[in-house]
Amino acid sequence: MEQKIYQVSTLQALAMGDTRAVVSVSDFLKRGDIGLGTFENVDGEMILLGGECFRALDDGAVAVAGQDMGVPFAVTTFLQDGPKFTAENIGSLESLKTLLDLKIEEGFGLNSMHIVRIDGYFSKIYARSEAPYRSQHVTLKEILQKTQKDYEFSDIKGTLVCVYFPDFMDGINAPGWHLHFISDDRNSGGHVFDLEMKHGEATINKISSIEIELPNTPAFDTYSLKDASQEEIKEVEQGNGNGC
Repeated sequence: MEQKIYQVSTLQALAMGDTRAVVSVSDFLKRGDIGLGTFENVDGEMILLGGECFRALDDGAVAVAGQDMGVPFAVTTFLQDGPKFTAENIGSLESLKTLLDLKIEEGFGLNSMHIVRIDGYFSKIYARSEAPYRSQHVTLKEILQKTQKDYEFSDIKGTLVCVYFPDFMDGINAPGWHLHFISDDRNSGGHVFDLEMKHGEATINKISSIEIELPNTPAFDTYSLKDASQEEIKEVEQGNGNGC
């Protein structure tokens, strides 16, 4: 059975500074029940889980996203039953990514997209989010240098939403794994840049197709997307202290 992932805009456009709304949260929720992304003007980190859309604020608190909020960049799909595994005593984000790579490689999936839900107990979650910054043609890296804050959660139960894009899709999205977290009580969350996980139960979905909704604005066509810095994209999406 085909499973599709729906994406709003491209990471290149976001990285270049196109942070205008493409769709609303209410429209985005029609396309999936699990996912991640950000909001118009980079107004916090998005965690979509169980059909609800949450926004992590710059202090790590979480609020339900308003239905009319704009979405400039995000991905979602409907989580299906899939391969499952248990993870124990994972000491870092890199260790978790290595395990996730192994699990998708076992299914011959390194050239496919994947989404993984991990429900677990965490000794530490190191995460980040940001306050809104209204601007255009200011790069995402520059915006986050002004608005982003890091924070830490200890001894917390919650869920990781993990998205994987293969290397050949670099620029459309970030190659490799991208993780957002939300606590079971829905009070804490953000973009994860490190963690210590005591126990986790994971479900993997392999994605066989993608639909991308590009911005339908004259401004979008003013960006030279091929000039987006791949180094900055990697730093922003996966490096410590820079993310979305």
